[in-house]
Amino acid sequence: MAGFLEKLKLIGRFSEQDYTEVDLGQFEELRGSNEIMLRVAEMGRIEVLPEVKQEIYNGNIVLADIAGLKRDKAALDRAIGELKKAAEDVSGDIAGIGDDLIVLVPNGIKIDREKVVGGRD
Repeated sequence: MAGFLEKLKLIGRFSEQDYTEVDLGQFEELRGSNEIMLRVAEMGRIEVLPEVKQEIYNGNIVLADIAGLKRDKAALDRAIGELKKAAEDVSGDIAGIGDDLIVLVPNGIKIDREKVVGGRD
């Protein structure tokens, strides 16, 4: 019990030797790598799906052309399902644009499904 009380007495007593100087420059370099990129993906084959999903997990916006997958309904359904799951994983959003494009956005960006121009007849 005496050892515990001695430790309590030492709490809050720090000397200059207890601190370490940190180079803030190393953190500034990391900040530049957090830029959000708009990446364009042509999904002609299901094999490119992991690369597209990785872009979503990296926090980038992905505009995916799925026209090449339309020949294979099972591959198209699988790709869209996995892209939806990846968007959910990062708390992002996913939406179709026309018949051949899908846009995926990371957390912090939401897709407005109302057209700005040309949506009303």
